Amino acid sequence: MAKYDYDLFVIGAGSGGVRAARLAALSGAKVAVAEEHRVGGTCVIRGCVPKKFMVYASEFAHHFKTAEGYGWTVEGARFDWPAFIAEKDKEIARLSGIYVRNLQNAGAELVHSRVTVVDPHTVESAEKGRVTAERILIATGGRPWMPKELTGVEHAITSNEAFHLPTLPKSIVIAGGGYIAIEFAGIFNGLGVDTTIVHRGPNLLRGFDDDVRAHVAEEMEKRGIKVLLGTQHKSIEKLGEGRFVSHFISGHHCESEVVMFALGREPYTQGLGLENAGVKLSENGAVVVDEYSKTNVDSIWAVGDVTDRINLTPVAIREGHAFADTEFYGRPTTFDHEMVASAVFSQPPIGSVGLSEADARHKYGKVDIYLTRFRPMKYAFTGGDERCLMKLVVDAATDRVVGCHVVGPDGPEMIQMAAIAMKMGSTKAQWDATCAVHPTLAEELVTLREKHVPPGLGQAA
Repeated sequence: MAKYDYDLFVIGAGSGGVRAARLAALSGAKVAVAEEHRVGGTCVIRGCVPKKFMVYASEFAHHFKTAEGYGWTVEGARFDWPAFIAEKDKEIARLSGIYVRNLQNAGAELVHSRVTVVDPHTVESAEKGRVTAERILIATGGRPWMPKELTGVEHAITSNEAFHLPTLPKSIVIAGGGYIAIEFAGIFNGLGVDTTIVHRGPNLLRGFDDDVRAHVAEEMEKRGIKVLLGTQHKSIEKLGEGRFVSHFISGHHCESEVVMFALGREPYTQGLGLENAGVKLSENGAVVVDEYSKTNVDSIWAVGDVTDRINLTPVAIREGHAFADTEFYGRPTTFDHEMVASAVFSQPPIGSVGLSEADARHKYGKVDIYLTRFRPMKYAFTGGDERCLMKLVVDAATDRVVGCHVVGPDGPEMIQMAAIAMKMGSTKAQWDATCAVHPTLAEELVTLREKHVPPGLGQAA
């Protein structure tokens, strides 16, 4: 008789949990995966995928305007928010169903219930009661953080609710300066919503390269987004049905139909019962793990955003895959968190991999910077004012490219290829030796020749 009910019990059916559960089940292990909401997790249900559909929808207004410069006559164009939401929900349901079928085809059992940890080998749910597992994997992801003490915070929505607004508002105030805030600012602005973004810091996108941060803020304002920096909400006042006033600590205020908070996300560990098993958590509630995603408890692992390492869907997938390889296929595997590329679907979008200039200077001392700003060919033809930014950060001692940052059309697509080269340790000389593809935006990455000297530093830089 088996010692445990399951070889593996996964809590959370997002990208990381599903990958780990499916691979473990394919090895012949008895696996269960629990999900309290819908299979697919944040990315598929209320994150990357529906957000990208919303970005696509919002970009058409800009495309229509550009089309006129190319001789097209665009008449009668209008946007139907309810129709779009219905189609978006239909596609999300289809994708969630694929995740469910993949788990079932692999032989994993799906538990549609919230699960709590009872001890290092026992979990409990309304659907299954108490069951035991040789291994438990925590893959519950994260959730939006809200300042609960703020007066009127109950009137604000988060990104979760933004995907299901019954009607498109005429105006919105978005609090936050991270990628979620600026992506939704671009979305609502593109759909014709009077959009204001407010952030307490001196610039948007903390953690990104400073040139990227400044460039994105400037380009957002060109598109009509109002960017308020150095302030934050003091309170939210309800005027009447569908009207709110955001009061800021600067003394200013702004009226809108919707107030959205995108102030970051927190690991979803509250109420999970991890303390019953003695699992160590960080100060912000993240599960502390080693390079093999193992906690301080021998029978419990964690992958994805709940560990607060690099909170990206592909990272969670790779961490889940590495866990399954290690524990069920006898192939000890870790995931290398260095040189992980990321994309921000702002308008214009960002592709970034490696170090910012500031971080590279701190790590390597002397670095060479190659920087260009230019008007893309597509918009130069129509007289548009949009500008691209491309920046390479190079370790001066080794000539290795340690940072690549692109802001402009197709930046996220370019950065995937750049990441391959940088992961292999390529040098600037090797980039220079690569023949350009013309006429493209990407060719600028292999034709940057002159070193950029920051203003005020002179030749000493």
